[in-house]
This record gives sequence, C-alpha cells and structure tokens, in this order.
Amino acid sequence: MRAAEPGAWDGGPFAALCPAPPSWQVPWERVREAFGWVRDLAGVEQDAVHHAEGDVEVHTRMACEALAGLAEWRARPAAERVRLFAAVLLHDVAKPYCTARDDDGRVTARGHSRRGDLMVRRILWELGAPVAWREHVAALVRHHQVPFWALERPDLRQIAFRVSLLARNDDLVLLATADILGRICGDTAEVLESVELYREFCAEQRCLDAPRLFPSDHARFWYFRKPDRDPDYAAYDDTRLTATVLSGLPGVGKDHWIAAHRPGVPVVSLDALRAELGIGPGADQRPVAAAAYERAREHLRAGRSFVWNATNVSRQLREQCTGLVADYRGRVEVVALEAAPGVLRARNRARPAPVPDAVIDRLVRRWETPDPTEAHRVEWTVTG
Repeated sequence: MRAAEPGAWDGGPFAALCPAPPSWQVPWERVREAFGWVRDLAGVEQDAVHHAEGDVEVHTRMACEALAGLAEWRARPAAERVRLFAAVLLHDVAKPYCTARDDDGRVTARGHSRRGDLMVRRILWELGAPVAWREHVAALVRHHQVPFWALERPDLRQIAFRVSLLARNDDLVLLATADILGRICGDTAEVLESVELYREFCAEQRCLDAPRLFPSDHARFWYFRKPDRDPDYAAYDDTRLTATVLSGLPGVGKDHWIAAHRPGVPVVSLDALRAELGIGPGADQRPVAAAAYERAREHLRAGRSFVWNATNVSRQLREQCTGLVADYRGRVEVVALEAAPGVLRARNRARPAPVPDAVIDRLVRRWETPDPTEAHRVEWTVTG
C-alpha cells in the first residue's frame, strides 16, 4: 500500500489535550469544550452490568484517565501517545446513535464499533488528519471490542492481520485495556486476561507491533478472500489483466487522475453511463450499475486491462467490482482518491452537473476507505 499525502501531522487539537508529563492529567473540561461529539455522550445510558460507572461520557473520561495511567502508554513516543489518546476518546463516539433497549429491557449498543469507524473517518477528515493517521484510529475504533472476546472469534486471525496492516495490535491492546479499566463491572480481571491472551496470540502470529508479512501481494489478496487459507502459502500469480478500481467522493478528481495516470486505457465510467442513459445522481442507480458490469465483463472476457471509474465509497460496492475481476483472474489495484472537505465541495459546485449536497452527505456517512485486504495493491492519494 502506498500513501501520497502531505507531511507529518502533530495531532491537531488532540495534541493540545493529550495528557503529558509531569502530571499526566486529562483536561476533561477542555476536551468537552473542544468537541461537540464528546458533549453528545452525556446522558447516553449504558448497560448497568458492564458499565455501573454511569453514562457514556463518564466512561469515556474514565477510559482516558486509565490510559494516562498506563506505564506502557507513557513510555511511547509523544506522537503515538496522542494518536492512542484520540482513539480512546473516540472509541464509543457512535453510542448515542446505536443505544436502545432489547426485548428484555436491557440497554444495548449493537453496531457501535462499525458505525464508530464511519463517524471517526468523517470527524478526522473534517479536522484535516492525514489518511494514514485517520485510518489507524478508525481501525482501532472498529475493532476495539475484539480483544474482549478474542477466543470466541472464528475469524480472529484475519481480524488481527487486518488491524496490523492498518494500525497496530499493541495499540489495540492498550485501547482495550483502557476501555475495561474505565468501567465499574464485576468481570474486569477476566476480560483483562482475555486482552492479554489476544496480545500473546498476535505475538505468535507475528503481527503485534508490525504489519503481518505475506509471501506476495497475490498471496495476501487471496488469503483475505478464502477462509482458512494458510497465510504463508506462496500462491501462484495467474493474473491475466489489471483492473484499476477507483474509489472517491464526487469532486476528488477521478477523471483528472485517469488522464494523468492511465492515458489510453479503456474506462468503465458510471458518470458517462449516467449521461448516456439519462439517469441523474439522485435517481435509481441499478440500471447504471448493470450497464457498468456488462462493460466490465467485456474487458474481462477479452483479457483487457481497464479502469473502473465510480465512487465505490463502501467496501460492499468495491467487493462487487473486485470480486468480479478476481473471478476472471484479474489483478486488482484500488486507487483511493480524496480531497479536503472545502476543496471537494468547491470542485463539485464547479462541475457542469454538480452532485446534490444531500447525495454527497449520504456518501460521506457510508465512506469506508479501501484497505490492503481488498486488493493486490491499494494507493491512497490526496488531490489538491
């Protein structure tokens, strides 16, 4: 995976709020003042069995204080401390939108990790965080509960490998430790033991503090596509063409990227097909998608490399493209293009046929940045 983006980020507003020596205090009132999404946690009820400490804001503050007290976290370089502090601060950001009562009257927050991933991406994008920093934090939030139930997950190895490719599993262990220490519950010791077992598992699998290595890009690609595959199996590369699948919100510059980097390569363009079929961006897109897949199959049957030009902002949509290419023994390259919010909106408004703001807002809420488990090669590029 290659990232093309501006230089190092100091952590933005998180750096000024992160606990630091000699006091290691969490300035909670300043944190509340800085972030509206922290204030939204106040009053959000939790399951009293596992969260007797109070609402989600109380738990988040306690988790941040627990992190600040961990010797392992204090020993990290300052930049890593800031990034982990941001992850703990954001780990339950989606609970206000996922909390409900089940049929037995118990408070649940199902899906808050996945929705948190999406919310973190939007929040950090709007704050100007670099892609790699943002995706590191988003991956930790997405998987922050995994170490609690590690021994019960049949897909644990794949999850641990994915975290290692986007973030670090020793970071995930620290986040999970702070999360459980920031609670008042009866099973703290048992859950902490599970977290330590997850640490040992990742160390055994060679993915605790570094990305899991694979024999080749092709071996990695097929490991994440086939259950129970040996990650050390050096799969024979029988690809016969390359499909470049673009992913990006409207206004990121996909057409300009194609002109600069894939001149002369056939393009399957959903924008072009929409114009050809007379279908607007806000209308039913199924006829457009069907036409795109048929055009793609023509290239695949001919063994011809091509570019797939569409927003493809969700993993599910990209899988429909990449899965089709894989079925035809194609090499998959995903190019994730993005731009700062203001740049993106301005570019969209300048287009001959702007995409409605409501459509862009809906796409942002579903935006999942491509990761190395999805393709032979993934490139993150910031335009503008």
